[in-house]
Amino acid sequence: MAVHRHRRGGAIVATAVAGGLALGMLVVSGCAEQESEADGKDGASVRAGGSGHVRQAQLAGPAAVDPVRALAAVRHAPVALGRAGGARVRTSMETVSGGTRLTIRGQGVYDFARPVGRLTVLLPEGAAGTTGRRPITEVFTPGALYMKNRGAGVPAGKWVRLDTAGLADGDLLTSGATDPLAAAELLGGAREVAYAGDERIGGTPVAHYWGTVDLDRAARAAPARDRGALAAAAKGFSTGTVAFDAYLDERGRPRVLRYRFAPPTAGSREPMASPMTVVSSVELFSFGPRPGIALPAPGEIYAGTVASPQK
Repeated sequence: MAVHRHRRGGAIVATAVAGGLALGMLVVSGCAEQESEADGKDGASVRAGGSGHVRQAQLAGPAAVDPVRALAAVRHAPVALGRAGGARVRTSMETVSGGTRLTIRGQGVYDFARPVGRLTVLLPEGAAGTTGRRPITEVFTPGALYMKNRGAGVPAGKWVRLDTAGLADGDLLTSGATDPLAAAELLGGAREVAYAGDERIGGTPVAHYWGTVDLDRAARAAPARDRGALAAAAKGFSTGTVAFDAYLDERGRPRVLRYRFAPPTAGSREPMASPMTVVSSVELFSFGPRPGIALPAPGEIYAGTVASPQK
């Protein structure tokens, strides 16, 4: 199991506003050292960056995989996922600052053949713009993100629609959950991949790989329908790379994907002055059945301006 240590200052909760991206900053003093590990089982959330643990599996197989084979396996993951039909999804987006851990959790379903997904996301207590921990409903589709119960001044029952290609991060962080399809397509830009061993997640044998993603390459490798958002992300993150852990089952389908982002400050492409990362995880299970997910009707979409939450 690869363990990554980070020393971080500051914390971030990503929130969306119509016509662009607003990063609601929750800054607290001090710093914290953290061990980032993955933990996941069918029907249980992944505690990425927390104290959870993926159990080592005693499986037959080579002690190491050739780097060329490892790279090919990881880059093939988006294709394998596209053939999977539907799946249930759990997400986690976590920041740590001054000993305070903030985690945004989501759960829902995804139809990777269509493709379209729906998540219910719950912001943590104390996050900017939250009231009574009311859950946010999100619908993902190529080129667009729909959000309900998000943004001051939006009438009850109305949706906000965001053009993902117009967001500075390509919606990798904006909604508080990395789009599961985008999370898989990021692997098309994988490089410097290493095989970390065979493990089990919820009883399912998986191969654990880790490495980095080149965002420009990921955008070029993605289907045309999704290139705009990933191209925006490649421009929005000044380093152009993202660290990842991927856990693939015997069919090559991602079971857990975990990314460590170093987001820029609002209005800047440069990383924050105080080292800080956002650890985003996607867990996929119960593959097969394709869920029925309806897109918001035009009359349900709010056309006005959404107020940006202020600290």
